Amino acid sequence: MGATTAENYQSLKDGRSALKHYAGFSGRKEDDYVASRFDDEQRRMLTIEGLTWFESLVYHSVKEALKGCSIDVTSHRTLFILSTTKANIDHLSSEDYDKLFPAESAKRIASLLGISTQPIVVCNACISGVAAIVTAQRLIEAGFYDTAIVVGCDVISHFVVSGFQSLKALSPEPCRPFDIERMGLNLGEAAATLVLGCRNERNERNERNGDWQIVSGAIRNDAYHISSPSPKGEGCAESIRYVTEGIDLSSISAVNVHGTATMYNDQMESKAIEAAGLSDVPANTLKGYFGHTLGASGILETIMTMYAVEHGELPATLGFSEIGVSGRVNISSQSLEIKEMKGVGESFVKVISGFGGCNAAIYCRNDRNERSGSNECVGEVYDVEHRVQITPHSINVDGKPLDMESSGSKMLTEAYKRFIDSYPKYYKMDRLSQLGFVATELLLSQESPRRKQCVDRAVVLFNHSSSQWVDHEYEKSIVVGEDYFPSPSLFVYTLPNIVCGEIAIRNGYRAETSFYILGCKDETMMNDILRSTFIDRTLKSAVTGWIDYQDDDTFEADIKLIKRI
Repeated sequence: MGATTAENYQSLKDGRSALKHYAGFSGRKEDDYVASRFDDEQRRMLTIEGLTWFESLVYHSVKEALKGCSIDVTSHRTLFILSTTKANIDHLSSEDYDKLFPAESAKRIASLLGISTQPIVVCNACISGVAAIVTAQRLIEAGFYDTAIVVGCDVISHFVVSGFQSLKALSPEPCRPFDIERMGLNLGEAAATLVLGCRNERNERNERNGDWQIVSGAIRNDAYHISSPSPKGEGCAESIRYVTEGIDLSSISAVNVHGTATMYNDQMESKAIEAAGLSDVPANTLKGYFGHTLGASGILETIMTMYAVEHGELPATLGFSEIGVSGRVNISSQSLEIKEMKGVGESFVKVISGFGGCNAAIYCRNDRNERSGSNECVGEVYDVEHRVQITPHSINVDGKPLDMESSGSKMLTEAYKRFIDSYPKYYKMDRLSQLGFVATELLLSQESPRRKQCVDRAVVLFNHSSSQWVDHEYEKSIVVGEDYFPSPSLFVYTLPNIVCGEIAIRNGYRAETSFYILGCKDETMMNDILRSTFIDRTLKSAVTGWIDYQDDDTFEADIKLIKRI
């Protein structure tokens, strides 16, 4: 669609779509699919020697975004955040796949760019891009960094396509968001980058385009289901309400929705938009142009909406014809004129949702003349109430060891049977979720009284190897041939944030759920992210910590219950 923001926006104005029909990876006609993909010539031109296709796209996107910026990428005050769902998953069977973990890719790319700080990978299902923007905005607001380079990327792979096919979520034709005849989503591949800076700084690009601000961001969980949104859209609506609190809703220029064209997502979003009071605001989705670009979508669509609002014209929702949702939403098959309200400036809300029950929203405003805000470091904001540590050979609760007879993965099941044994869904979970579930149940059993059904407790988890164990298990189900049978139950768990969703569902936690992948168990980085998370004024406590499961003999959980001071 284009190599720059301007080129992509012109494609949107021209009504161009990158969606095309492709032959399925299995070779079976019934597995053919529609998606937006880079063609062979583009791949040849963009692939960098020594980098994977995924890493090459990320590198090119960041380099393009940095043109015209006067920031010092080598500074310890410059942060690099990568948003992705599956990164280099198409290399899963390679012998050196450990070197291609998302955190390792991020470090390699950062090094080539000259960035010296440890990268953060946000892996929060489809909301990853917006979640990454929220994380960056908070860390800058908290005073830990002056600048954040936020890039989102995902590529088309047999792994991902087969997974969505197993869920019966792909449309055999170009998608039709919010339409009465919508049949599902189309996948896409893309990379997109935003550079965020302190409000008291300027660079050449800001001088030219005005000052877009990420004014507010929120992440909320439905606590409903790991692969289906709540029908009423409570989590989505609550995230919108948080970011628009105190704002005259009639002054909002536009709302860019997720709009995947799946039956349940679009219905849910329509109800959430209506509940949050945005029914009359011009709305659109860009899935009919780019497809669903997963970890890139939140950043790509935010950038394109910024550009559209600046130019006063919101692109049409391609594929939409007749409304097919019950919530009232101002969606159109034609481009919509955006009028700037005098004295208010241009603004929009970006909304997104994903597996694991997660939802996110940001409110962005373009104030060309306003310079405000500070970035003073936040102090210590929480105390540790309880702690659980699990290794393949031991379980410690608040420093006291439990007498266990088994070890490895069998020890987790033993702990479940002896100390929990009231949640049969445990046996359907992947190993990472089982580890997180057992650790959290033991942790929360120390709380008296144990809190459930609350809107002020977050779940914020970290690891290094993402969802490695279940990734390999799922790959076994997509071997091409007679044994080709993608497992939908396994595929959902190939998103590491699902463990956060399982914890939220079990306990009725409807606040933030976030998952981060780091290069190592960096307590300082984890603490900085947690402290900045409490910028969300609704949060009073969090279940948080390190949870990594590589194989049945190599895993670790170090989970804490923390409370705001």
